[in-house]
Amino acid sequence: MTQLNNHNVGKLGSPIATPDYDRSRITPGIVHIGVGGFHRAHQAMYLDALMNRGEALDWGIVGVGVMPGDKRMQQALAAQDHLYTLVVKHPDGRYEPRIIGSMVNYLFAPEAAEAVIEQMADPQIRIVSLTVTEGGYNFHPVTGEFDLDNPQIRDDLAHPTQPSSSFGLVVEALVRRRERGIAPFTVMSCDNIQGNGDVAKRMFSAYACARDNALGEWVADQVAFPNAMVDRITPVTSEADISELSQHFEIDDAWPVVCEPFTQWVLEDHFPLGRPALDKVGVQLVDDVEPYELMKLRLLNASHQALTYFGYLAGYRYAHEVCQDPLFVDFLLGYMREEGSPTLAPVPGVDLEAYRLTLIERFANPQIKDTLARLCAESSDRIPKWLVPVIRQQLADGGEIKRSAAVVASWARYAEGVDEQGEPIEIVDRLKASLMQVAANNRTQPTAFVENREVFGDLADQPRFLAAYLEALTSLHERGARATLEDLVSSIGIQ
Repeated sequence: MTQLNNHNVGKLGSPIATPDYDRSRITPGIVHIGVGGFHRAHQAMYLDALMNRGEALDWGIVGVGVMPGDKRMQQALAAQDHLYTLVVKHPDGRYEPRIIGSMVNYLFAPEAAEAVIEQMADPQIRIVSLTVTEGGYNFHPVTGEFDLDNPQIRDDLAHPTQPSSSFGLVVEALVRRRERGIAPFTVMSCDNIQGNGDVAKRMFSAYACARDNALGEWVADQVAFPNAMVDRITPVTSEADISELSQHFEIDDAWPVVCEPFTQWVLEDHFPLGRPALDKVGVQLVDDVEPYELMKLRLLNASHQALTYFGYLAGYRYAHEVCQDPLFVDFLLGYMREEGSPTLAPVPGVDLEAYRLTLIERFANPQIKDTLARLCAESSDRIPKWLVPVIRQQLADGGEIKRSAAVVASWARYAEGVDEQGEPIEIVDRLKASLMQVAANNRTQPTAFVENREVFGDLADQPRFLAAYLEALTSLHERGARATLEDLVSSIGIQ
């Protein structure tokens, strides 16, 4: 068994791709906040590929964890010299392992806030990137305003030089750079949010403005926040993944990452202090990301929501099981073709029909084992951003909305916390208590779930949506998920 570290990585067997560069020559250029599986399968992978070309050795990544649970990741990576294994799982069962070496350090902010701030204040750091999930941007899901009532934010504003949130840490680092005459780094969001750079700009500027109005104006005016679209299905690492890596490749890795073969990164080229030559390793650098991000959010992400609640209620537990079922495939393609795609502007260089079919193939990859429980999590952050805009635009344009309304109904039914066999469902959502309280009364107060204006705005005031929603919810209660889908597919068909 080979322990993963700088000394032993060169002794791995031939099936394992290892860094072709001298890691001792890497210097930090990027601080990344929120080191999860996706970052390690995506941004860090692209940097590793560029380093393997003999480039970008001055763009090493320093990871930062801000959540209490990040301590375990920090410990695991530190013990491995911040190396880890990325395992690409192909649909035919072939595994493609690769050791990623682009991360050079990991700081745990709750124990080292000053070190995190000073690292970002270092002139060598030219980019601070983020994967903090939709909920990490601290904005109200309906109003979009920065939440100044968040206790952590209030505490950071009261003690701005000793912050704990990503906002406090980043802004304090920017303050120190300004005081020292160092140009501000670029803040690069890699999160699954429409206009992620624009959102980051509004939120970080709002925090800075709450600290000092002039500071907020400076952040908004002087700091670059490019938009990006990112895509790679990266399920949570399981004990089975760790065991398989050990058994098949004799690598002792405490926290490997598994992912699908597909990967995409579309990025606005707005980096005043420079950037790695990411275009050399497949990143699409564009002037306007919006067509690509809307395609992804309204087709891939919204389709994940379309399959997950119905699939779970029907008895499935993995995405690939759902997408090997012809009924669900018909439903998903119907949604994508008739409801999601009509809301999209032309996407340069993309054949939408080929993209839709590729999504089904990706979802059906049996090697990925993406759990429906993962896809069901944090729905109150996801549905309003990915599916509700489709419903609103289709209502405005007179388009079809029955499938989308049924997806909302399936979420309401799932939020009741009991499946069709009477087994409990573990709801994972920041609004868990309030959602379950309302959903418990779905049968007696069937409109109450969508009357939650914090999540849906005024959607319940739209008669055509409400009628379709109630029809689907009633069918879910009376006939179950599968019969509801059968009726939907047969009544509106697949074009």
